[in-house]
Amino acid sequence: MGKIKAVFFDIDGTLVSFKTHRIPPSTLDAVAALRSRGIKVYIATGRPVPFIDNLGELEYDGMITVTGAHCFTSGGEVIYHQSVSAESVGRVVGHLTHGADAYPVIFVCSDEMFITELNEDVDAVARLLDIKMPPVRPASYACGKDVLQLISFFKADREPHFMSALMPDCTSMRWHPFFTDVIAGGVDKSVGIDKVLAYEGLSLDEAMAFGDGGNDMAMLSHVPCGIAMGNACKELKEVAAYVTASVDEDGVARALRHFGLIN
Repeated sequence: MGKIKAVFFDIDGTLVSFKTHRIPPSTLDAVAALRSRGIKVYIATGRPVPFIDNLGELEYDGMITVTGAHCFTSGGEVIYHQSVSAESVGRVVGHLTHGADAYPVIFVCSDEMFITELNEDVDAVARLLDIKMPPVRPASYACGKDVLQLISFFKADREPHFMSALMPDCTSMRWHPFFTDVIAGGVDKSVGIDKVLAYEGLSLDEAMAFGDGGNDMAMLSHVPCGIAMGNACKELKEVAAYVTASVDEDGVARALRHFGLIN
């Protein structure tokens, strides 16, 4: 591991507590200390921009959003943008319009978001993440739009069928039993990290990443110093270089002190 010059943070369960829906004070102080030392801080989340309203006073240099599909600086400069193919969007729209086993989908477009229907699973996720769901519109509203992500509310046992039949050129990443994030094939948080590092003129050896969920697997296994939170899933802890305490037990600050990045 070289001298760390950039640190990437997942949001939910890493920066933000699932219990309080807030960033612990120790984490705010730790991230501020990083930036005061000239270390770049990037958010790396599965959330699309309209769902990112829980960072409070946290300051950062940019974001990897939509699990790597849309990356930009804090000044608004786009570093990377990869849409879902129009063919896959069309197949999903056709299935949701005419299929017998339709399911709710949040279409994340470059200019807006909408959901095709509401149900108990959708309501449960909204409460868990403390978010307000977008307006309900027919699936056909997505036709012709620049779609970055389809947040698809089907269970894991249906995922192989729907992915192969409707979205064969896409990647799905599940971190909750009720839904999976679907984005363009070949895209994940590690791709976003590579794009950001190239933009910043940094090497992979100079990167550290924090995460807790299944969609952090590619990111933590990609960087030399991938750190899993104490509340992380078992699979993520197994690929991490280091496991810290949970988000509610000052895990971010503890790990940064352990590696000598802050006092």
